[in-house]
Amino acid sequence: MGDTISGPQDIQSAATGQVDFGGAFNGAVVKLAAAGAPITSVLGYYGVDKLEFNGFYVLENSPIRGPRDLAGKKIGMNTLGAHSEAMLDIYLQRSGLSKEDIAKAEPVALPPVNTEQSLRQGNIDVAVLSGILRDKALARGGIRPLFTDYQLLGAFTAGTYVLRKDFIERNPDTVRTFVSGVAKAVEWTKTTPREQVVERFTKIVKGRNRNEDTDPLKYWKSWGVADQGGVITDKELQLWIDWLGGRGDIRPGSVKAGDLYANKFNSYAKGQ
Repeated sequence: MGDTISGPQDIQSAATGQVDFGGAFNGAVVKLAAAGAPITSVLGYYGVDKLEFNGFYVLENSPIRGPRDLAGKKIGMNTLGAHSEAMLDIYLQRSGLSKEDIAKAEPVALPPVNTEQSLRQGNIDVAVLSGILRDKALARGGIRPLFTDYQLLGAFTAGTYVLRKDFIERNPDTVRTFVSGVAKAVEWTKTTPREQVVERFTKIVKGRNRNEDTDPLKYWKSWGVADQGGVITDKELQLWIDWLGGRGDIRPGSVKAGDLYANKFNSYAKGQ
């Protein structure tokens, strides 16, 4: 696996065989599968909970107070067509806005490290912030949340690792080792005191001898994976099948949630 600029590009690299596996927002997985890519989701690896979430923030004195105030406003996020844009769409849809009014909100792709600065300088009206960038921005003050994805949908697994189907067929033992290993690591972080998890992360990073900064690890709180060991469920993919179908990005009925994933390599998937 390699680092790319976004989840959608990451799983496209997996689909074309440039890397062995990729990970992305489940909506991107659905869209790629609907386009005919021979991929299968095998493990949930990130999500949303009360500790790990994406917030849509405005300046403290901003006139933006609700969804109807976002018409003509710029919303900065890490990439378009992925998790943050989906959350924005759902937020606006649930307010009862028409498609025409929803289209007046303007998502803007920005590097996450520049998003807070862009908000404070007035280049954008809303900033999507998460993790260390969110916590540091809040500590500096002067911003407030408009909404969060946790407030919107509660706890849910938002992204999965995917593999090419032919890779799975050729290497079932390797896939099982990979999936079960990552699943155990995810579950360990959920059942171990946070201080111990951060300590282990720090030890691993220092042991790589790459002169990496370990300070960001102190801000880690959760992976947000909802189900035990990253086991995947229909509902985690059906949400995005419905969203993409409603937008016209995929043809309704072109994909079924149950055809997009396999839990059989995950040791936590009892009876599946």
